[in-house]
Amino acid sequence: MEDPSSRTAHDGPPGQVARGGSESGGPAAHGGPPGQAARGGSHSGGPAAHGGPPVQAARGGSDSETDVTREIKTHFRVCRFIMESGVKLGMRSVPVATACELYHRFFECVSLRVYEPYLVAMSCVYLAGKVEEQHLRTRDILNVSHRYFHSGSAPLECDREFWELRDSVVQCELLILRQLDFHVSFRHPHKYLLHYLTSVKALVNRHAWTRTPVAETAWALLRDCYHGVMCIHHAPQHIAIATLYLALNSYGVEMPVGEREWWQVLCEDVTKEVINAVISDLLLLYDMEAKCV
Repeated sequence: MEDPSSRTAHDGPPGQVARGGSESGGPAAHGGPPGQAARGGSHSGGPAAHGGPPVQAARGGSDSETDVTREIKTHFRVCRFIMESGVKLGMRSVPVATACELYHRFFECVSLRVYEPYLVAMSCVYLAGKVEEQHLRTRDILNVSHRYFHSGSAPLECDREFWELRDSVVQCELLILRQLDFHVSFRHPHKYLLHYLTSVKALVNRHAWTRTPVAETAWALLRDCYHGVMCIHHAPQHIAIATLYLALNSYGVEMPVGEREWWQVLCEDVTKEVINAVISDLLLLYDMEAKCV
């Protein structure tokens, strides 16, 4: 069974940050030099947003949408930006997952109206590369991010604007570290899913396994979990079991019947209610994806 940590994130178009509008519907940056949301510090360790209106996560949204719904949509779009940028940067799946989790945990602590989400996302990618020992150059992150919003554009010149944006990414990284009390190493579901897939493959009919893309589907479902906060609200082993459960049921692959359910054998503390809760949250993310297109 292939370890996904050696693979890159799913393919997709590249990205740009705290600059004008986004093709994917993300919010534009505030006025002034790009990335300036990470300047002028606050006591909490971070830069408060500079003058001008706060980040409008709801740009383009309908009046009937609640602030919570608009924020969820913004976070969904920004996490897609992280994943697509990760592809272009050649990041493995675990560092991309770490970047998404850093992003979600940061915005669990602070308001989306105070910090520019795309700048935070860039800093999360940069920090995740350090945490997972896949170091990335800030110049590469800035250029990939720039092309996310300006497809086909030339690389950024090393001018004053570039260095201001680079400084903002680095300062925002320090803000994230301080806001999370330097707790930036996480347990991800990837290693659990790899183990579960190996175990399940040995239990099911060999022909049924080769005919259906259960493993590929389970990995895809796991990746999609990082578009929302469900990745930090559920235990990693529960997410792994739930994605495998959903993948098996999607293709009608039957598991051997015994005294206990197969998922209880693999993970003793998981229940059917927990599996249903994870799947329900995942389906809500897919519903959100349809609304974000």
